[in-house]
Amino acid sequence: MKRIPHDTWATILGVVYLGLMVNLFVLLAALPLVVLLVTTDPALSWPSLAVAAPLAAPALPAAFTAFREFGAGETHVIRSFLRGWRSIWRKAMLLGLAGTAVIVVVLVDVRAMADAAASAVIVPMLGIVAVLTAATALVSLVALAEAPQARIRDIAKAALYLSLRRWYLTAVSFLVLGVQVALFTTMPAIAVGLTCAPVLYVVWANSRYTLRPVLELEEALA
Repeated sequence: MKRIPHDTWATILGVVYLGLMVNLFVLLAALPLVVLLVTTDPALSWPSLAVAAPLAAPALPAAFTAFREFGAGETHVIRSFLRGWRSIWRKAMLLGLAGTAVIVVVLVDVRAMADAAASAVIVPMLGIVAVLTAATALVSLVALAEAPQARIRDIAKAALYLSLRRWYLTAVSFLVLGVQVALFTTMPAIAVGLTCAPVLYVVWANSRYTLRPVLELEEALA
C-alpha cells in the first residue's frame, strides 16, 4: 500500500485542530447565549436571548478570521481567533445589537398583527424584513472579518446589496445554519462540539464569495 505523505497527515491534523479549537472558543465566546438556549425555553426567555445575542456576535468574525489566516498558512488557531476577536468585537457587537433589535421589533409586530385584518399582507412583509436583516447581519460579520478597518455603514450597505444580488448563496448559508439549529435542538453537544466549525466554514466561504466584488475592489485600491 502506498504510504500517505507526511504533509498530508500534517494538513489533516491541522484541519482537525482548527475545527476543535474554533468549536471551543466559539462556545466560550458565546457561552451566555448557549447556556440560555440549552437551559431555558426560547419562547419564554427571548428577552434574555436578545441581550445575550449581541454579546455572542464577535465569536463569528473571530472564527472567520481563524479560517482566513489558517488558509494563509497561520497554524496558531487560538492566536488567530483572539486576534480577530480583539480587532472587531466593538463593531461586531454593534452589528449584532442592530440586527437583534430589528428582528425583535419585527417578531413583536408579527405577534401583535397576527389577528388583524391586514395580517395577510403585513406579516409576510415583516417576514421579508426579518430575512433581509438576518442576511445583512450574517454577511456583514464575514465582511468585518475580511476588512476590520471598514466602517459599519459601508459594510452593512454592501452586505445588504450583495446578499440580495447573490440570493442563492445567501439561501445556501441559511440552509446550513438551519440544519445546525435543528441539530442543536436535538443534540446540542454534537452541534457545539463537532459540527459548529464546519458549518461556520461553509457560511464563511459562501459569504466571502458573495462579497468578492467589494473585496477585489478593496485589494485593487490598496
